[in-house]
Amino acid sequence: MSLVTTASLAYAALSAATFVLYGWDKLQAKRGTRRVPEARLHGMALLGGFSGAWLGRIVFRHKTQKPVFTLVLGAAALLHAAAWGWWLWR
Repeated sequence: MSLVTTASLAYAALSAATFVLYGWDKLQAKRGTRRVPEARLHGMALLGGFSGAWLGRIVFRHKTQKPVFTLVLGAAALLHAAAWGWWLWR
Protein backbone atom coordinates (compact mmCIF):
# COMPACT_ATOMS: atom_id res chain seq x y z
CA MET A 1 0.00 0.00 0.00
CA SER A 2 1.39 3.42 -0.93
CA LEU A 3 2.06 6.20 1.54
CA VAL A 4 -0.72 8.31 0.05
CA THR A 5 -3.24 5.47 0.35
CA THR A 6 -2.20 4.73 3.93
CA ALA A 7 -2.33 8.40 4.89
CA SER A 8 -5.72 8.82 3.23
CA LEU A 9 -7.12 5.88 5.18
CA ALA A 10 -5.64 7.24 8.40
CA TYR A 11 -7.14 10.69 7.80
CA ALA A 12 -10.52 9.13 6.99
CA ALA A 13 -10.47 6.97 10.13
CA LEU A 14 -9.36 9.83 12.38
CA SER A 15 -11.93 12.17 10.86
CA ALA A 16 -14.72 9.62 11.31
CA ALA A 17 -13.69 9.00 14.93
CA THR A 18 -13.50 12.74 15.62
CA PHE A 19 -16.92 13.30 14.04
CA VAL A 20 -18.39 10.60 16.30
CA LEU A 21 -16.71 12.17 19.36
CA TYR A 22 -18.28 15.54 18.55
CA GLY A 23 -21.68 13.89 18.21
CA TRP A 24 -21.21 11.98 21.46
CA ASP A 25 -20.11 15.10 23.31
CA LYS A 26 -23.14 17.02 22.04
CA LEU A 27 -25.45 14.20 23.16
CA GLN A 28 -23.80 14.08 26.57
CA ALA A 29 -24.12 17.87 26.87
CA LYS A 30 -27.86 17.63 26.21
CA ARG A 31 -28.18 14.83 28.77
CA GLY A 32 -26.12 16.69 31.34
CA THR A 33 -23.79 13.73 31.81
CA ARG A 34 -20.04 13.15 31.53
CA ARG A 35 -18.52 14.98 28.55
CA VAL A 36 -15.61 14.36 26.22
CA PRO A 37 -12.70 16.51 27.45
CA GLU A 38 -11.93 19.45 25.18
CA ALA A 39 -8.27 18.39 25.14
CA ARG A 40 -9.31 15.09 23.57
CA LEU A 41 -11.35 16.86 20.88
CA HIS A 42 -8.38 19.13 20.14
CA GLY A 43 -5.96 16.20 20.18
CA MET A 44 -7.99 14.22 17.67
CA ALA A 45 -8.11 17.25 15.37
CA LEU A 46 -4.35 17.76 15.66
CA LEU A 47 -3.67 14.08 14.93
CA GLY A 48 -5.48 14.42 11.60
CA GLY A 49 -9.18 14.38 12.36
CA PHE A 50 -9.65 18.08 11.63
CA SER A 51 -12.09 17.52 8.74
CA GLY A 52 -14.30 15.35 10.96
CA ALA A 53 -14.12 18.04 13.63
CA TRP A 54 -15.19 20.75 11.17
CA LEU A 55 -18.05 18.58 9.96
CA GLY A 56 -19.05 17.69 13.53
CA ARG A 57 -19.19 21.35 14.49
CA ILE A 58 -21.50 22.05 11.55
CA VAL A 59 -23.75 18.98 11.73
CA PHE A 60 -24.16 18.93 15.51
CA ARG A 61 -23.89 22.72 15.97
CA HIS A 62 -21.39 21.99 18.67
CA LYS A 63 -18.53 24.12 19.98
CA THR A 64 -19.30 26.79 17.39
CA GLN A 65 -19.24 29.64 19.92
CA LYS A 66 -15.74 28.83 21.14
CA PRO A 67 -13.08 30.66 19.09
CA VAL A 68 -10.31 28.38 20.38
CA PHE A 69 -11.88 25.48 18.47
CA THR A 70 -11.74 27.46 15.23
CA LEU A 71 -8.10 28.34 15.91
CA VAL A 72 -7.08 24.77 16.75
CA LEU A 73 -8.83 23.32 13.70
CA GLY A 74 -7.32 25.93 11.41
CA ALA A 75 -3.87 25.36 12.90
CA ALA A 76 -4.24 21.59 12.54
CA ALA A 77 -5.20 21.89 8.88
CA LEU A 78 -2.31 24.28 8.20
CA LEU A 79 0.20 22.08 10.02
CA HIS A 80 -0.85 19.00 8.08
CA ALA A 81 -0.84 20.89 4.78
CA ALA A 82 2.64 22.24 5.54
CA ALA A 83 3.91 18.79 6.51
CA TRP A 84 2.56 17.26 3.30
CA GLY A 85 3.95 20.15 1.27
CA TRP A 86 7.37 19.63 2.80
CA TRP A 87 7.20 15.87 2.26
CA LEU A 88 6.12 16.10 -1.37
CA TRP A 89 8.50 18.89 -2.43
CA ARG A 90 11.62 18.14 -0.42
